[in-house]
Amino acid sequence: MSSPTKFRVAISGAGIGGLVLAVTIGKFSDVPIDLYEAQSEVTTVGAGISVWRRTMEIMQELGLYDDMGKVASRPPDSSHGPWFRRADIFEGGHEWFRQSFQYGPSSMHRRDVVDLLKKHLPSTCTVHLSKRLITYTERQTGTLQLHFADGTSAAANILVGADGIRSPTRKTMFEWLAEHKPGAIDEAKLTDYVNPTWTGCVVYRALVPTEKLKSYSPGNPSANEMMIHVVTYPVSMGALVNVAAFANDPQKAGTQFEGHWVAEVSEEELKCAYDNFEPHIRQLLECCEKPSRWALHVVNELPLWTSGSVTLIGDACHAMTPHFGAGAGQAIEDAFVLGRLLAHELTTIETLPNALQIYQDIRLPFANYVARESYTTGFMYDFLASGYFDGLDRTNEAEELEKLHQAIVRQWDWQVKDGSIEEWVEAEKRLQESVLVT
Repeated sequence: MSSPTKFRVAISGAGIGGLVLAVTIGKFSDVPIDLYEAQSEVTTVGAGISVWRRTMEIMQELGLYDDMGKVASRPPDSSHGPWFRRADIFEGGHEWFRQSFQYGPSSMHRRDVVDLLKKHLPSTCTVHLSKRLITYTERQTGTLQLHFADGTSAAANILVGADGIRSPTRKTMFEWLAEHKPGAIDEAKLTDYVNPTWTGCVVYRALVPTEKLKSYSPGNPSANEMMIHVVTYPVSMGALVNVAAFANDPQKAGTQFEGHWVAEVSEEELKCAYDNFEPHIRQLLECCEKPSRWALHVVNELPLWTSGSVTLIGDACHAMTPHFGAGAGQAIEDAFVLGRLLAHELTTIETLPNALQIYQDIRLPFANYVARESYTTGFMYDFLASGYFDGLDRTNEAEELEKLHQAIVRQWDWQVKDGSIEEWVEAEKRLQESVLVT
């Protein structure tokens, strides 16, 4: 534990990434934290998430592994993986292949994860509700002034933008760089850095009571397993089935989405979007009540995440498509590596720029890679990937599906690589070396 107060950390956004960051800093130091949340309570939108081995290793380091296991649909250390189905056949689909991992995904309700993390916030963390960050300014003293929608402001030594895909922290950072540091970024791409991009895809989401599905559609594979074509998996310890049904139009990628990004839609709209799919899928969707439609946006690949004493984590810097189920996991990895660096005894006001640069150098390449490959993998799932089976030409269907199967398996190779525990070891080594040099 550190003894003197080195600096004060402000975190904008109390989502999963912001909460894990606060928990990590608090576990390994007594650095004071101000956690600013735009809403009137620390809560979340969305339903199910999946976390993988890399994330669960971090939960072990933070002492949250057992608690996380209590809200997961499967034990985190069990060997399993998603079933892939050929579901876009009206008469009846079929199992395509199963991708098994030594440590398969643990699915859980996003709200359960947020509630768990709230319980583990350190005493050094002060939560400020109804504080929507609008912008920040840098003082001549080297401190930051944060400006909120309610007209108030606050000071901080470091600001971490964990404020989502429409991050005001990211917007302010890149606009400041364009104005004050010519050449730091490609100014022609400023709009692309600041604004998210629509992928041309919408996702229909719903939660279905598992018993309702079993009663209406006995033997439906979505009741117990993670399935991929239409994506389903159990959450809330198996009581609910999370449904994410994708409708992808690549020609609309990069265009402006008209209307609200998230909206409730009629059950009829959802069913009509999949009326040519297999009976299992049609029956599943008939069980969906109050579905919502999400216009799937991403953050374009950023050249940097850090400027001065401001940095970004999670969706603020790499909001990605959900085809790897990696968005929450990558935010947690960001938070863990950054939190360990900020908590380290060698990180002081003077060495803070080095620590933030090391965080960026360690995490940015990998997170950007996962985001790129997730985007590519989504086209494979929908039979839209160039050079692979298109779902229409059935001349050599079995052979072409097998080629696509092998390509999808290769796309998941990143899951078996070293995780953020090893990244932290490398980050600490670089921090120590940077201090010796200075």
